[in-house]
Amino acid sequence: MHKTARHHRFAALAAVIAAALALSSCSSSSGGGGSSSPTGSISGQTITYWASDQGSSIADDVQVLTPELNAFTKQTGVKVDLQVIGWNDLLNRILAATASGQGPDVVNIGNTWSASLQATGAFLPITSQIMSQIGDTGRFLPGALAATGAAGKPPVGVPIYSTAYGLYYNKVEFAAAGITSAPTTWEQLIADGQKLTHGSQWGLTLEAAQTPENAHAAFVFSEQQGGSWFDSSGNPTFTTPANVAAIKELVGFMGTDKITNPSDAENSNGTEALQEFASGKAAMLMWQPAGANLAKYGMQSSAYGVAPLPFPATAPAGAQHIDSMVGGINLSVFANTKHEAAALAFVKFMTSQQTEISLNKTYGSLPSVTDAYTDPAFQTADDKVFQNVLASSATAMPEIAQESQFETVIGAALKTLYADAASGTAITDSLIQSTLNSAQQQMAAGG
Repeated sequence: MHKTARHHRFAALAAVIAAALALSSCSSSSGGGGSSSPTGSISGQTITYWASDQGSSIADDVQVLTPELNAFTKQTGVKVDLQVIGWNDLLNRILAATASGQGPDVVNIGNTWSASLQATGAFLPITSQIMSQIGDTGRFLPGALAATGAAGKPPVGVPIYSTAYGLYYNKVEFAAAGITSAPTTWEQLIADGQKLTHGSQWGLTLEAAQTPENAHAAFVFSEQQGGSWFDSSGNPTFTTPANVAAIKELVGFMGTDKITNPSDAENSNGTEALQEFASGKAAMLMWQPAGANLAKYGMQSSAYGVAPLPFPATAPAGAQHIDSMVGGINLSVFANTKHEAAALAFVKFMTSQQTEISLNKTYGSLPSVTDAYTDPAFQTADDKVFQNVLASSATAMPEIAQESQFETVIGAALKTLYADAASGTAITDSLIQSTLNSAQQQMAAGG
């Protein structure tokens, strides 16, 4: 992995978003999508779609997606059997399907898993011919499209939702504590968090038992410490001083700095931290775009602000000024589908201008196609923060075949350390190193 090269691949994203309005005026895309094949050839078929949990609950996702799927059925005659799967289960379900051959026709995958899932050979390569079939006219944002598979190979999906991490902060609680702006360094965040921790309120909330969230944070914090989880040959380097320092800082929010509720060590379903922030039980939250979900929990947009994640006050040697991984969701088709034309018609529909606007507006994520940025919903100050992070200070997770395994073992290692911190165990360098060494051995053994 070459950090500078990875970072620069996303540097053009801001210009692309800024030019989206102009580009969309000459785009050939129209709302609705549909198959390039005659509708009669696919009408009457049924495809199975595994969707990721993007909303405040699985029931919420079903409510959001059903009208879109009904519109697709009305347009093409193809019915969609929808199954929404939670994040803690989705990767295991997908891997089981790749091994058994008993998967859905279309599935949402976290873009960080793309290289790993590509290596299984279970997904339809999105060749230039297929890209043309699903209606791509250069519409996909380059940063989002780059995170769809290993470099030099046809991708195994197309992006549907784009995200990055930012720091949400409660403006009312900040003002009450005499804090006038969002922290820009971790040292400031800890100091602010200690001022904001009192009574039943905590400074920072974490989804500390959620494997993907833990892995994403571990990656970003390692980059900021000048570390890397793999060497240039793809061998794991989990126990380096930089990685130990990154994990110690993360777990320290709960164990040492005392700004995170120990009960957060049990937060695992992807919504507890959001609810704690929305209800005023925590004043800060590190999260991907969450405005739509916070509104569902009763928090008005005027009550919070969004800023980039902080950076160390004194950058360690080799540190990369990274404050997010390139987040997002891709839409992939299983190679053994018996309904390829219908599945590709569905992909075209789901990435059409109007569907991208509708879904990303509802979920609070960012569109992955330029022509969707015509909608004013994606021109807010909060959205601009995430767009700028994606353009200038985000980088891709390790683009290796073992990436999904990395997320699993590192996410679990952090979950264990948070549980230790919650129980009062001192989180020492030696404990972290031992835990990371066990994770590295598990990685070497194949998971």
